[in-house]
Amino acid sequence: MTQPPHLVLASASPARRKTLAAAGIDVEVIVSGVDESTVDLTDPAAFCLALAAMKAAAVAERLRGRPVRPGSPVLVLGCDSILAFDGQILGKPADRDEAVARWRQMRGRSGELFTGHSLIDLTGDRHADATAVSTVHFADISDAEIEAYVNTGEPLEVAGAFTIDGLGGPFVESIVGDPGTVVGVSLPLLRRLLATLDVPITQLWRP
Repeated sequence: MTQPPHLVLASASPARRKTLAAAGIDVEVIVSGVDESTVDLTDPAAFCLALAAMKAAAVAERLRGRPVRPGSPVLVLGCDSILAFDGQILGKPADRDEAVARWRQMRGRSGELFTGHSLIDLTGDRHADATAVSTVHFADISDAEIEAYVNTGEPLEVAGAFTIDGLGGPFVESIVGDPGTVVGVSLPLLRRLLATLDVPITQLWRP
């Protein structure tokens, strides 16, 4: 009897894991530990996809040779997100001052959030990669709101210095595109990547 696929998430992001769990997909989390500073690309789509592929490949290599149940495909998903704003590629802020400066620059304006997805099928030794992008319109928030938000520490932990599924939600006016891209994993894109590897996403739903 064929076993359901086993999905390994090569990311420490609680938001990604929560998004997948809400869609009925349980994952095993293995953090890649790759050195992100080795990627030096100016195109935001290529930049985040390269990082996602590095993370997936690092975890896949770690898993090769691990015993699996016959008929149980093992899939590794790597994701990485960045914000493209004013011609810059913005990941996590380095410190509190940078987070404040970013928000003063972003408020009342828009940026593009890119999330690269790299999916590796260890069982069949195949892979599928793609990048999703959504446009984010930021609220014109006050200096006091920026200070209060940065003081929570949340902006220091996420690409672009904001969330839509946490304390930063009230400071995002609207999103054009898949909101999941902004959270860190696009479920429609994941479905398409799985399909290219002949895995219906419904097979990943928990029983």
